[in-house]
Amino acid sequence: METRKAGRKEGKRNRTSHWRKFLLSHLLVFLSATLPLLLAGCGIGAERKTPEELKAEKLQQEKAALTGNVEQYQVEIKQLQAQIQALSILPKDQQANPYELMAVRIAKISNFFDKDSDGVQEKLVVYVQPIDAEGDVVKAAGTVSVQLWNLNNPNGEALLGQWKVEPAELRKLWFNSLTTGYRLTFDRPEAVKVFSEPLTIKVTFTDYLTGESFRAQQVITSKLD
Repeated sequence: METRKAGRKEGKRNRTSHWRKFLLSHLLVFLSATLPLLLAGCGIGAERKTPEELKAEKLQQEKAALTGNVEQYQVEIKQLQAQIQALSILPKDQQANPYELMAVRIAKISNFFDKDSDGVQEKLVVYVQPIDAEGDVVKAAGTVSVQLWNLNNPNGEALLGQWKVEPAELRKLWFNSLTTGYRLTFDRPEAVKVFSEPLTIKVTFTDYLTGESFRAQQVITSKLD
C-alpha cells in the first residue's frame, strides 16, 4: 500500500517537472523573439546620440532653415532691383506718376525680312507698341512673349515658334524711325519653310509694374523664298 502511494507521488512530481520544463522552454522562445524589439523601442542596445550630437543636429537644421530664408530674400532683392531698373527707363517727369498702360498693338510692318541681302528672308521682325490711356505709343517696362502660328495648318501643329523678351533686354530695343515701338528680331523658325498662306503673330505684353497682361495678334502675308 505504501509502495503504491509512493509511486503516485513520484509520478505526480514527474508530470509537474515536465510541465514546468515545457512552460520554461516556451517562455524562453517568447523572450528571445520579443526582447530585442522591446530593447530597441527603449533605445537599449541601439546607438544613442549624445547631448552634443543632438545639439549639433538641431543647429544644422536651423542653419538649413536660415539658408532657405537668405535665398528667398536674395530673390526678392533681385526682383526689386529689376523694378528699379524698369522705372529708370521712364522720363523723369513720369517716374513719380508712371504711364497707365491700356493696350498693346503689333505694327503692320511686322513681317519676315532679308537682313543680309542674300535673297533669304531669315529674320522675323515684330514691332510691339504699348498704348497708354491717351492712345499714344509709350515706353513701358514689361515682358513680351511672341508666338508665330499657322492657323490654317491641317495637321494641327499650328505653333511654328515662340520667344520671350525680359524687361532688361526689352529696354534696349526701343525704335523710333519708320514706326515707334519695340523692335524685336528673331531667327526664322525651322518649321517655316515655304508658305503660300498667311501666318499669325500673337503677342502678350505683361506690364512689369502692375502685372497686368495685354494681348494682340496680327496676320502677316508670308514673303518667304
